[in-house]
Amino acid sequence: MSETQKKKGDGGGFMIKVSTFIVDRRNLFFLLFGIAILFSLVSMNWVEVENSMSAYLPGTTETRQGLDRMEEQFLTYGTAKVMVANIPYESAKKIAGEIEKQDSVIMLAFDSTKDHFNNFSALYDITFKYEETDERALEALGEIEEMLSGYDTYVSTSMGDASAEQIASEMQVISVLVAVVVVTVLLLTSQTWAEVPVLLLTFISAALITKGTNFLMGTISFVSNSVTIVLQLALSIDYAVIFCNRYKEEHQKLPVREADIVALSKAIPEISSSSLTTVGGLIAMMFMQFGIGRDMAFCLIRAILLSLLAVFLLMPGLLMLFGSAMDKTKHKSFIPDIPFVGKFAYASKYVMPPLFLVLLIAAYVVSSKCPYVYGYSMIETPVQSDAMIVDEMIEESFGSSNMVALTVPAGNYEKEKKLLRELDSREEVEYTMGLANTEAMDGYMLTDKLTIRDFSELLEMDYEVVELLYMAYAVNDENYAKIVNGLSSYSVPLIDMFMFLYDEVDEGYVTLEDDLMETLEDAHTKMQVALDQLQGTEYSRMLIYLNLPEEGEETFAFLDEMHAIADKYYEDANILIPGESTSQYDLYKTFQKDNKVVNVVSILAVLVVLLFTFMSAGMPVLLIMVIQGVIWVNFSFPAVQGKNLFFMSYLIVSSIQMGANIDYAIVISGRFMELKDKMPKKDAIIETMNFAFPTIVTSGSMLALAGIFIGKMSSDGAICGIGQCLGRGTIISIIVVMFVLPQILLLGEKIIEKTSFAVSMPLKLERSVGLMRVDGIVQGQINGTIVGEVHGLIRGEASLLVNMGRIEAREDDGGELSLPKKEE
Repeated sequence: MSETQKKKGDGGGFMIKVSTFIVDRRNLFFLLFGIAILFSLVSMNWVEVENSMSAYLPGTTETRQGLDRMEEQFLTYGTAKVMVANIPYESAKKIAGEIEKQDSVIMLAFDSTKDHFNNFSALYDITFKYEETDERALEALGEIEEMLSGYDTYVSTSMGDASAEQIASEMQVISVLVAVVVVTVLLLTSQTWAEVPVLLLTFISAALITKGTNFLMGTISFVSNSVTIVLQLALSIDYAVIFCNRYKEEHQKLPVREADIVALSKAIPEISSSSLTTVGGLIAMMFMQFGIGRDMAFCLIRAILLSLLAVFLLMPGLLMLFGSAMDKTKHKSFIPDIPFVGKFAYASKYVMPPLFLVLLIAAYVVSSKCPYVYGYSMIETPVQSDAMIVDEMIEESFGSSNMVALTVPAGNYEKEKKLLRELDSREEVEYTMGLANTEAMDGYMLTDKLTIRDFSELLEMDYEVVELLYMAYAVNDENYAKIVNGLSSYSVPLIDMFMFLYDEVDEGYVTLEDDLMETLEDAHTKMQVALDQLQGTEYSRMLIYLNLPEEGEETFAFLDEMHAIADKYYEDANILIPGESTSQYDLYKTFQKDNKVVNVVSILAVLVVLLFTFMSAGMPVLLIMVIQGVIWVNFSFPAVQGKNLFFMSYLIVSSIQMGANIDYAIVISGRFMELKDKMPKKDAIIETMNFAFPTIVTSGSMLALAGIFIGKMSSDGAICGIGQCLGRGTIISIIVVMFVLPQILLLGEKIIEKTSFAVSMPLKLERSVGLMRVDGIVQGQINGTIVGEVHGLIRGEASLLVNMGRIEAREDDGGELSLPKKEE
């Protein structure tokens, strides 16, 4: 280690040693990062992506419990709606026959009513014989699409991951555009051309490792998978820029290696403290009941930590590698000074704060009326996915449907029949479907009870044969009283007797004629599908189609009323009504709590960081007030525009704004507090704004443009909302911290000073006369006044308060003062 580093080490201590190790062992870190990147290129495909919002609902919600119950109790077959446009009814009927002939199709709903044929368009509701998650169901749908390739067809299905694939494709385009923006901004804000590849290599490495370590979480949400890398860039590029600027500053007086070491020793604590506010804002999302918040928080915090590691461990080596190139490619900065902003701030210091206070109050009132929604049906996105276009076309011709599933204890068909009848009588219900009201044959419902004579007449079987069949059923059911008292009045639900008859035939106990056997097999297939979907071992499922939108006060109120109706028939039963409307009702209820929790936790987390950063109670309050005001202004826009906003966009963006945008305010505040006692307030604020502008424009433009691109180019309602709000919020933050915060600081500096609780380190007052060596941060008089970090010799009388370091008296030979050559 050089003498210079030793002297620095006296004051820098541990950080200098750590920084020296990192810089001198750079090849080791190159190797480790190279291995990590190669591994990540392979492992990034290992992660599972969850595309369903409902999967992240708390386990206590009705939707989550209902979905779990349905998965356990019932089979869900693959289904699809296929619309064929511009055909006459005869052709539509012919197509229906061709679809029914497919071996993979077990049910087809199509008739001449307006539900299936309207405006020369036919709508086929197809049920496949494979479960919804079975790849064969998708293959079967593909065969039908191929069969109808000569027609104008539109397919809507919940099978497969078509939406996820489109989102991934959109984000690839967005990532490329953001990358172009990043390179452009870095070039415009750089002072040397060669620093740009250093910054890009650092970030690309961090991004690849982030993507490659996603598998450690097992499964991540489609939202996190889509936006993490873009947000990682926008949120963490500051760290590399701060370190690079530190290096260039130190390199003005030190060689490359020494400048790298000293810059890193100073950058590690500075960048770490800067990242704490961002992490603090993200931590708030971990307290959300809605699991996507927790999922995104883990992904983004991990991304930021990996970015820090790349800056601290990889970038020092890259600076050594590109150091000489950076010296040779220096150029004039393209970012101008902006003294007019500081002058405006000083001139309007008594005007802007009151105006901002009025705006803040108005924004709070307006933003509280922001029209939040909890599903995608009421959201308009700038880009429509293929699935959205198809659904819109089907809805134009055949209307929309809103279905919920009512699950009740199984085993009582009479209660089910009465419940379905009461629900059908409600104007909010379009129609219902359950075993008790589904027609089987000749006007009989599946659960209607038939006597021996009824059943024999229905299937045109001999009375004696049916009587033996009923006797066998009674024995199998252990209902011996019916056998003793006579079977003439014995009645059995039609579906139960059909299934029993089929089993008896299948086992060879009963033989039927060919025509009857064909009828039995056809009926059995349809009844088995009905049983699989509507009756489980413990619960029955009824499908209720509502004449209501998917969400809204009226819809949510009727869901509560449905519970009340069902409770009349099933007392003390755990009745669940899963469906899109219930899911959105659950999201509405979780939002009421999550909204408060996220706001309080994000403010408290950032407040704690700022308290220890500024050692003042006034400064954190002022900064948080400014950023919270920006958040209110941001979410006033949807209210004013009457534009629905997906609730999750607010929760996520408000956390990111509180954690990330506040960094802009910290840069300005910290610099002003440092300069205000060294020069007049006007000069201090002008110098502060000149200093802060490059940092704010670099980070802010990247985050704003990344948000704008996501908001303009994503077809997913949640992702689009995040982008729009983040882009708009960042632009508002930049405007406010540039044109309002300086005035607040000028006006509130006395409050900041009076609420300061900075604890100075123990001071020792040392006096010495003659020749002496001073090392450390000192304050005092040397035939004048000195404040600062001193490494030098003094001849004269010194009275200094020593914060750090020491004063060492030396013998004075009266000669010329000079430092050893290596110490200069």
